[in-house]
Amino acid sequence: MTVFRNVVLSTFFLVFSCAYADAARYVGTAACKDCHEGEYERFVKHSKKAGSWHSVERMASKLTAEELAGCYACHTTGYGKGGFVNHEATPHLADVGCESCHGPGGDHVANGDAASIGKPDMKTCEGCHDASRVRSFGYKPLLHSGAH
Repeated sequence: MTVFRNVVLSTFFLVFSCAYADAARYVGTAACKDCHEGEYERFVKHSKKAGSWHSVERMASKLTAEELAGCYACHTTGYGKGGFVNHEATPHLADVGCESCHGPGGDHVANGDAASIGKPDMKTCEGCHDASRVRSFGYKPLLHSGAH
């Protein structure tokens, strides 16, 4: 009976842990398309963020690993936070996507609860569009920037 109880408890904790990890995971912009078709279409068509990987790809051979990591932080989705790892392992997170501003969407996609996804504000934008980057690159934060 003890062995069975331990197996059941171990299975419960494994399933619970996987479900929790899944909730905080990045799923990529394409996962948003079915429920947010208009926003998705506008984002893909009009937002420069939707093709941000191309900027990194063009520059990658000229950059050190440290410089490249700095690019990934703003030009991909969730780098260093459980999202983008590299283009081979996580190609669906290689551009700046919905989750760059709204946070990981695993839970939101799973349950559709609006409260489980972040609502960006200027503070969110300033994570990438800080004073030094605005000076260096001329990229000013636009809260909706073609996404909505």
